[in-house]
Amino acid sequence: VQLQASGGGSVQAGDSLRLFCVASGLTFRNYVMGWFRQAPGKEREFVAAIRSGHTTYYGDSVKGRSTISRDNAKNTVYLQMNSLQSEDTAVYYCAAGVPILSATATQTAYRYWGQGTQVTVSS
Repeated sequence: VQLQASGGGSVQAGDSLRLFCVASGLTFRNYVMGWFRQAPGKEREFVAAIRSGHTTYYGDSVKGRSTISRDNAKNTVYLQMNSLQSEDTAVYYCAAGVPILSATATQTAYRYWGQGTQVTVSS
């Protein structure tokens, strides 16, 4: 199984970015896809997740500013992030798993992880 994340970069505060994660080696439509992030010196935190039926979940830090979506035909999950702030600077990881509903935001519920893509926001 491989999860290839991309789309990160260096932007100014207020800008937008769209992250991509392409999955291979698994039956994509059967998995919950999540995005997590880790800022320097901080623990990894939940950003967003989407179930196969397209139900979405968001962490408090990005709620209202981000949209997660998926294209099961392309084995791809997207994270559109708007109104980026310096606090959004982190390495963003995509993950795949089959968490129960109450564990959707729990890292250990995800079995497969991508390598991460860096997002840097300058104020």
